[in-house]
Amino acid sequence: MSDLPSTILVDDIGTLVTNDPALGRGAVGEIENAALVVESGRIAWTGPSDRAPAADARIDAAGRCVLPGFVDSHSHIVFAGDRSREFAARMSGRPYSAGGIRTTVAATREASDAELLDGARRLVREAAAQGTTTLEVKSGYGLTVADEERSLAVAERVTDEVTFLGAHVVAPEYADDPQGYVDLVTGPMLEACAPHARWIDVFCERGAFDEEASRRVLTAGTARGLLPRVHGNQLGHGPGVRLAVELEAASVDHCTYLAPEDVDALAQAAKRTEPTVATLLPGVDFSTRQPYPDARALVDAGAVVALASDCNPGSCFTSSLAFCVAVAVRDMGLTPDEAVWAATAGGARALRRTDVGHLAPGARADLTLLEAPNHLYLAYRPGVPQVAAVWKDGELVAGRP
Repeated sequence: MSDLPSTILVDDIGTLVTNDPALGRGAVGEIENAALVVESGRIAWTGPSDRAPAADARIDAAGRCVLPGFVDSHSHIVFAGDRSREFAARMSGRPYSAGGIRTTVAATREASDAELLDGARRLVREAAAQGTTTLEVKSGYGLTVADEERSLAVAERVTDEVTFLGAHVVAPEYADDPQGYVDLVTGPMLEACAPHARWIDVFCERGAFDEEASRRVLTAGTARGLLPRVHGNQLGHGPGVRLAVELEAASVDHCTYLAPEDVDALAQAAKRTEPTVATLLPGVDFSTRQPYPDARALVDAGAVVALASDCNPGSCFTSSLAFCVAVAVRDMGLTPDEAVWAATAGGARALRRTDVGHLAPGARADLTLLEAPNHLYLAYRPGVPQVAAVWKDGELVAGRP
């Protein structure tokens, strides 16, 4: 930890997004001409700039926007290898399928622990420079007991939000015995990997795991103390959403193909104290030319929606949640306010976190300063670098104010 002043005043904020309607206007709790005070890595005060209390140090926002650090609740950044030629082939007309994951599996197994850690750290720095302060990281490119365990050991060195995804696809060695692979995932692999993870996930999809196998994986994980997440309804209609809601998973991710009953299930789940969040991954649909999810239908029905990057080497190699916000506004029916909320507070809900994704007193001082007067610019100026500085727990981690 570096030596920091006891209190820091961030002053002359053009627009402050708090994500707390009790503090400001609308769902994002917007305060204009605002200030905030950081104390011991937490938010101590927010309000109008002309009412700001004194502090030991001052940062001049110079009329720019401050919002919570992005909370990216879905990524796969522990991997080796390159799939750029696969992307090019897909752009030339080859359809996306789950099978390409095996290319990354081969490269990841051959990589050293140091190489995997270097790659993960590079992507964490890249995400931080674009405003991401909380990042979930999955395994899933090892698919042996030893390779999944070491992937998770790498992941827990770069984040507190670690997910065991041994059930990404069936390992190539088990191509003729998928049931045997599920036995491995729910037995020796789970025992080795559970101590390194908070979450368990499964790719409930054609070409990966059916409903019965997915249920086995998730129930085994919860019995071992892990919390469930689901990849669901990415490649077509299927049972993923309803299974996630039934098992009270924290989120079901992708949700590209939704039947009315799926939307209704997510809306009903939103009424629970801990909802099942519909985590949408617009970068994937952009990079695979899949249809975009109907985010508007989800929001209008009352479902809780998050946006995440799904940063991975195959279907979506971006770490930019600003890009995801812009696509969600342009192509998925979200308003700019809804998209920013989904990439911050929504991501926090998908990780069942109350300390991030908002800037109310008591929250972690995870802040992003934009080179813009308000958060609307994230969708208004897509593709333009707009992050001036990023703080995590009150410490500057990227850029400069």
